[in-house]
Amino acid sequence: MDITPLTPKGRHIISAYGNGGFVINETSHKSNILILSDRVVSWQVDDWGAATMESLQPLLQMPPEILLIGSGSQFMLLAPNLREWLRSQHIAVDVMDTGAACRTYNVLAGEDRRVAAALIAV
Repeated sequence: MDITPLTPKGRHIISAYGNGGFVINETSHKSNILILSDRVVSWQVDDWGAATMESLQPLLQMPPEILLIGSGSQFMLLAPNLREWLRSQHIAVDVMDTGAACRTYNVLAGEDRRVAAALIAV
């Protein structure tokens, strides 16, 4: 009996993370990344502290219902101005360490939710 969860067609699924990158749909990404509904792109921030409204602009092309932020190996708070900006765009946000963000992203993507992720590589 196959117990592999069904994944909606066209969804990005994270199969691995660590060693400074991610494996998504069998493609390796060696950088911080944004997972958007239609693509995966390198996220041009050096670390969590460098996240800005400008660095998250690609989200606005096809806004998600929820944004998961993986802040690296440790949980870090979201700057109040970023939280307010995301709220003004009608995007719910949750920040957690990158491993938890990857696992949560896969669950929500498997439920066919409009989810995006901004992930700092660990």
